[in-house]
This record gives sequence, C-alpha cells and structure tokens, in this order.
Amino acid sequence: MKITKQARRDAKALFQSSKTNGLMDDSKVRQVVQEVIARKPRGYGGILAHFQRLVKLDLDRRNALVESAIPLDAAAQNSIRENLTRTYGPGLNLSFKPNPALIGGLRIKVGSDVYDGSVQAKLAALENNL
Repeated sequence: MKITKQARRDAKALFQSSKTNGLMDDSKVRQVVQEVIARKPRGYGGILAHFQRLVKLDLDRRNALVESAIPLDAAAQNSIRENLTRTYGPGLNLSFKPNPALIGGLRIKVGSDVYDGSVQAKLAALENNL
C-alpha cells in the first residue's frame, strides 16, 4: 500500500498527540485509533498503517536487551541502567539475559541500535580480517 505524504504527516501528528510527557500513552493510542476508524478521513488506511509503524518503532526504542556471558551483579546492572537511561531517556524497559556463547563482554540491543563488545564479536571480526 502506498502511503501519501499527507497520510504520513497526519499519522505523525496523531502519534505526537498520543504522548504524555514525551512517553507513549497506551490509552491515548487506543483513543486515536478509535477516532480515526470512526471518522474515516481520506486515506485513513495509510494513516493507520504509518501510525502503527511509528508505535512499533517507539516500543522497540523503549526496550533494551542486555546480554552477558555470566549473570551480572546488581551494581553492574544499575550502572548499565543509568548509562542507558542517560542516553535514551526515561521509560526504558531493560532485560538482562546471560548468554554463555558470548564468551565474555556485553551485547546491548536498544531498538535497532546494537552495541557489541563481546569476545565472540571480536573473534568474528578477527576471523573476517584474516
């Protein structure tokens, strides 16, 4: 489905209006979708499709996965949480997961951003260079 520029602008404006204090509000998102469906403005299919994309991107941006070779202690988790909150803002949902395949180091994924400081990644990079 081709989405017009006007539909993109409308979806972006609706997305901005569905935020409270800079964070997406679930009840406002539902309300916006219900209003668009009830009114059925021109190109409402494109508006809803782009609005859905914006909501999905924001949800992905607010979820972080931190993988480490061994389980992290509370002090390390708090330090990582503070640094990521400083970088990405409040409202970030962090999950910590041990992954022995990393051998050592950390891999942090926030939305489409991946920070890979694991030994596994460094070995793979070394292998590619040889």
